Amino acid sequence: MEQEAVVKNNKFFNKIKKNSRVFLKDNLGILIALFALCTFLSINPSTSNSFLASKNIFNVLRQISTNLYLACGMTMVIILGGIDLSVGSIIALSGCISAGCVARYNLPLPVALLIGISIGLMIGMLNGTIVAKTTIPPFIVTLATMNIVKGLAYVYTGGSPVRVVTKEWQFLGAGYIGPIPTPVIILIAVLIVTAILMNKTKFGRHMYAVGGNQQAAQFSGINVAKVKFWVHAYSGLMAGLAGVVLASRMYSGQPTAGDGAEMDAIAAVVVGGTSMAGGYGKIGGTIIGALIIGVLNNGLNLMNVNSFWQYVVKGSVILLAVYIDYIRNKKKK
Repeated sequence: MEQEAVVKNNKFFNKIKKNSRVFLKDNLGILIALFALCTFLSINPSTSNSFLASKNIFNVLRQISTNLYLACGMTMVIILGGIDLSVGSIIALSGCISAGCVARYNLPLPVALLIGISIGLMIGMLNGTIVAKTTIPPFIVTLATMNIVKGLAYVYTGGSPVRVVTKEWQFLGAGYIGPIPTPVIILIAVLIVTAILMNKTKFGRHMYAVGGNQQAAQFSGINVAKVKFWVHAYSGLMAGLAGVVLASRMYSGQPTAGDGAEMDAIAAVVVGGTSMAGGYGKIGGTIIGALIIGVLNNGLNLMNVNSFWQYVVKGSVILLAVYIDYIRNKKKK
């Protein structure tokens, strides 16, 4: 019995070592970039004290959490060869309706949160249905729903924030469990679920097959429409979760919340090495990509860089990541 236990332990640790080597090999470039960025901000006289402060580190983790909720769904959509532009608007609508359920209709907090998240799921299912049942490109479908959902958020709120000031409401986005921010705890659970879906399920294998070659996947018996539907539904679900967490953090549902959030999510996914051509991507790379985007945003703010120039910097990072992806695909061909 002892020998069997030793053999099992050895197999377990060997598997961890193998997976760690593969992870480092696949993400060495972006890990070096993240390390270099953190080192620069740590030694820069204008940011060294503030960047390394525990309060700032927790603040960065809290901000990254919202982006990573979106990026988990966006990774799966981009692996399919699509894109989801509606997630930023879903953040606004789900947050406003969830806050309204508490402030206007006096519903219990769990019910309000569930309604907000369900709003995101339903919009994702709408996207998935249209993408799966038609040949309309996902870019056009989600561009349309982005505007529809954003308009609905303004119609519901009249353009004004829906304020909620109870401590119970604030706990989800601004609270702590021990020393760790609540959104980070939620993020850990989301990452585990996403990793299992992508790497350990038949659904994940089908997703990669459809992204790699849709026609071949269809000939092999995979229900392509079903895969597309559930991937977009999951993206909407993650956006709904991000919406209620962000509304909790801001003490209100705001129709302007989520503006540009889809760009940060796409940036995290692309910087993390997911191919825009579809068929390839790992959630581990997306995590590193989100850390790079989050630390970059934080560093630019600490250095008091003009917000206009921040758009230029982030756009340049996305362009560089896409160009690297282009070179990599060219070499494979």
